Amino acid sequence: MAVNLHDADDLAETSEINVTPFIDVILVLLIIFMVAAPLSTVDAPVDLPISTARPQPRPGKPVFLTVQRDLSVLVGERPIAIGELSSALDVETRMDRDQRIFVRADQSVAYGELVRVMNALRSAGYIKLALVGLEGEGSRLSPAPAPQASP
Repeated sequence: MAVNLHDADDLAETSEINVTPFIDVILVLLIIFMVAAPLSTVDAPVDLPISTARPQPRPGKPVFLTVQRDLSVLVGERPIAIGELSSALDVETRMDRDQRIFVRADQSVAYGELVRVMNALRSAGYIKLALVGLEGEGSRLSPAPAPQASP
């Protein structure tokens, strides 16, 4: 006579997956990302005029648009009103709206004012812009160099 020492149900494999550890890991990752996401958008002061990019060759006669400290706008060396920007650039570029406009601005010009000038350029049909900065090695955290008087 045979004696059954093991129950057949005890040896059967269970095919259920325990998802509790998986859910715990997902919740921990969610909390980590919720804490880390606001830290990735740091609001820090930036000094933009110094550029370490390799200088590009300039065209034969570049067209410079300058925004001075007092928010006056110059095309080349000629002061203009912001309303006359389109016609002044048309004269300088000979109506070539594909020509690149080199935009220079004083460090003290507010970012909003520079964007206002760039919007006026876009409204005039000039969408190829190049922002001009100081050439040379510099750290964005180092103080800006003092302006030098030209001879």
